Amino acid sequence: MTMRRKLRSTTIMKQNFLEKNINHQKAAKTRRQRGYQWEDTIVKRFKKTENWKAFRLGSPSIALPDVLAVNTEKSTIFTIEAKSGTSTSLPVPADQIERCLEWIKTFDIYKNKQVLLAFKFLSKKRIDVGVYKNRELREFFKIWDETLEITDCVCTYDGKIYSKINGERKELDLKECKMPFKTKQRTSA
Repeated sequence: MTMRRKLRSTTIMKQNFLEKNINHQKAAKTRRQRGYQWEDTIVKRFKKTENWKAFRLGSPSIALPDVLAVNTEKSTIFTIEAKSGTSTSLPVPADQIERCLEWIKTFDIYKNKQVLLAFKFLSKKRIDVGVYKNRELREFFKIWDETLEITDCVCTYDGKIYSKINGERKELDLKECKMPFKTKQRTSA
């Protein structure tokens, strides 16, 4: 191979790498934006509801729940981990559930303390890179059962929750939380 061909080949490889890297960065940014929008939607819904206050607590790098919602009249506090996406399942890492539990345990003044897992399956399903198919938008608000061992878990488009332990899936029976605001909530089958 001549030197000119090697240089041209190297240049093309660098261009392909840069294009792929930019595509990955763009996809990651889109996923983060979806997450922020879902958290923001939850906060706005709570704020429009009488006696509720809600706050986005910041970035995931500082070990806080996504949303904190309180109702002092009903002595209720929710820490919420929000997941949104176009796939058929949305995962929640164990450490995110654990940090939500740690937070609600610090608020002894509230009688009703719950960790909620809020899932939003968007109205388009990702089939391939940049290829989507229309489907029904679905939301699920699940109450984490504190008696369960904290594990990675995943919610499917039909609203079923599974734990993931050593690569094995086991269905969890998490109760649906009746939200104090209007939702696109579906009861799981």
